[in-house]
Amino acid sequence: MSRKKKEIEAEQTVQEFSEPVKTREEYEREIYDLQQLLEISRSLCTTLELHNLIESILYISMAQMRVLGAGVFILNSSDSQELLLGNNYNGFEVDASINYTIPIDSKLIAYFTTQNTVFTLDELKKQLGANDVLRMLESLHPTLIVPLILKNHVNGLLILGERFATSTEDNGYTPYEKKEIYTLASLASIAVNNASLVEQSSTDMMTHLKLKHYFFNVLTDKLDSATSDGQNIAVMMFDIDFFKKFNDTYGHACGDYVLQEVAQIIKKSIRSVDMASRYGGEEFTVLLGKTNKKNAMAVAERIRKNIATHDFFYQGQHMNVTISCGVALFDLKANPVASAKILVDQADQALYVSKRSGRNCVTFADAKVLEAQDKHKETAK
Repeated sequence: MSRKKKEIEAEQTVQEFSEPVKTREEYEREIYDLQQLLEISRSLCTTLELHNLIESILYISMAQMRVLGAGVFILNSSDSQELLLGNNYNGFEVDASINYTIPIDSKLIAYFTTQNTVFTLDELKKQLGANDVLRMLESLHPTLIVPLILKNHVNGLLILGERFATSTEDNGYTPYEKKEIYTLASLASIAVNNASLVEQSSTDMMTHLKLKHYFFNVLTDKLDSATSDGQNIAVMMFDIDFFKKFNDTYGHACGDYVLQEVAQIIKKSIRSVDMASRYGGEEFTVLLGKTNKKNAMAVAERIRKNIATHDFFYQGQHMNVTISCGVALFDLKANPVASAKILVDQADQALYVSKRSGRNCVTFADAKVLEAQDKHKETAK
């Protein structure tokens, strides 16, 4: 073999095993995308409220992949046996008759743990065949399905909808884009795991509301923001009237039932951006952001009414349950309190006025009410 021919074959061999030379534009794009992923990583890993985190994942995924919709299936609790879509989607039209859950022991989840990539629905059908889980996913018309994997465990599933700007490759996604969304999903998986741990450690297991210490942490942050932005925020404190009688008459299991029902009514009566907590015993607090006195009182009254009209039915017994409430409002001009504790104490003082006024009512902590409560305390001494 001639020397020239050997050189040609050697050059062909090198070219065969070498990556194509990238253009300057390709390198610039990769650098830009890496910078974007770094910013996304910082954003996701510093968001510890699960609701806000899921919202961020949805919007980031939609923006990065140029899709019209996205959804995230996650574990509903630490002991959950299925991934749940719930309200964790944007831009999808869901069918109320379909159960959007994925058992963690399903073939789909098991298959994801053996792969390190993303999938189209057709690819999954080819590998796993038709099954109920894939038929459920098909109803969402996904263009790409991305597992959220952490330490060989699937803790979520990202579903991407229709694209509004596509290439001609691989159902609209280039290999580079698929690699990019898989990296993003890896970051999201870590963030979801961290937020879930915080969620578990900050949640009351009986009522599934936030705990007192977490409520104070969030309220402190909200007060700082409200002070900077000039916004008003409201704190409500509720207490179940004559709660002891439920334990004494029907037993502690009945008391637990009343607490759980009241907690769910409160949670359903407020916005998803607001926060309810179990303050202690039979006391609950609610934090409303960007509100005013009129709206805060309307929400408190709605909660009071919803509980008063609810049919509490326990072991064949219909029970009447009412709550008393106090409302305090942070206002830079009218009530510029210096700490979360002061604002909560104001709501607590208004609550005691409601108790003395016959219970099952709402009182606003204005200057007159607070002054009267201070006098009442002095008299009591």
